[in-house]
Amino acid sequence: MNRKIHWAVFINNNSQKDKFIKKLLEGPLPEGFEGLKDLKGALFSKTSLNEYIDEEERHGIKIINQNAQQSLKSMSSGEQKKALLKYIFHLKPDFIVLDNPFDNLDKDSQKDLKASLNLISKSAFIIQLISRKADLLPFITHRMILDKSTIKPISNGLTEVKKGTTSLNSSFSGRIPRPIIPTDYEESVLIDCRDISVAYGDKNILNNINWTIRKGEFWQLIGQNGSGKSTLLSMITGDNHKGYGQELYLFGQQKGTGESVWDIKKRIGYYTPSMTDKFSGLHSALNMVISGMNDSVGLYLLATENQRALAKEWLLILDMWHLRDVYFADLSTGQQRMIMTARAMIKHPPLLILDEPTAGLDDESAMLFISLVNKIARESKTAIVFVSHRKEPGLEPKYIYELKMSPEGSIGKMI
Repeated sequence: MNRKIHWAVFINNNSQKDKFIKKLLEGPLPEGFEGLKDLKGALFSKTSLNEYIDEEERHGIKIINQNAQQSLKSMSSGEQKKALLKYIFHLKPDFIVLDNPFDNLDKDSQKDLKASLNLISKSAFIIQLISRKADLLPFITHRMILDKSTIKPISNGLTEVKKGTTSLNSSFSGRIPRPIIPTDYEESVLIDCRDISVAYGDKNILNNINWTIRKGEFWQLIGQNGSGKSTLLSMITGDNHKGYGQELYLFGQQKGTGESVWDIKKRIGYYTPSMTDKFSGLHSALNMVISGMNDSVGLYLLATENQRALAKEWLLILDMWHLRDVYFADLSTGQQRMIMTARAMIKHPPLLILDEPTAGLDDESAMLFISLVNKIARESKTAIVFVSHRKEPGLEPKYIYELKMSPEGSIGKMI
């Protein structure tokens, strides 16, 4: 087979991606990929990274980062993907399946990864599973669409890449529902970081961060991989012990002066895709929304009529009421993100943190999600912190806070 043949397989929320990957790696091979018979494949994906992280955490076994002092989990997304690609390269596979390889990567990391993949493409076949048209690798020769479980070739550029089918309406008719019980925090300033610095050993992460988040503000947090965004978020959520003894004020109280993590978390709505990556509970869409009022994943307490009525309002806004009895695990990725955002917002917390919420979404689903976030910002008093490496078309943050890396640790500035 010609070594210069490489495939892009466009996927959307209806694509049965996991089954397709399994067929590529274990057989029987999907139609159009028969030339890979008897060849050795490898998978480059967030899923495989999570498996290596679990192995390291449970058994203390480093597989892809043997020579690194830092744990795989504590590495930035870019560092993790570099380690995985290096490990795969040493395995010398005949073909590599790339599952949305550029998700969670900044521009520099994307550029480095593209250069590495271009080099590897000289000796191995590449199958790129891709949700966003902008991520298409330049050396791809064959383009296809995975329509549910069926592979269809694309013959006319990218014009045949249709939008994913979804029942959600980007207009989201109706206003964001009010909470049953109003928020218990009425002060203007929610989070106040004053000269916050963080280091781990001899590695400086944050350097004199000054950032104030007030009620109703819409922020986007940006910065390179490894710039300390996750560290800063963990300070805000109260999970990072490095906040003790610093001028860090969370909802009016200085960190380490008697506040409980529960007091902090009950005032924060939080969502990142990793929350549900491994979720397999058999809870309905309706019950998942209701569970946001009980701060659980899934419904374990009998819901009141008021709770059910409020959850119904949210599902009607999202045009998902007809999916109320569908298991959460059976919803499309985009639909799951909508449900989890409604779950995080149902109590109208003072602060909503969305950490890389569009990762893995196709173009249309990302657009719908952004439309929902903008609506929440317009129609509620909840402050929003939206974290993303992508410049999402249509996102309307009022402020942008950027972490710029330096040897002394990242410096923050509003741009």
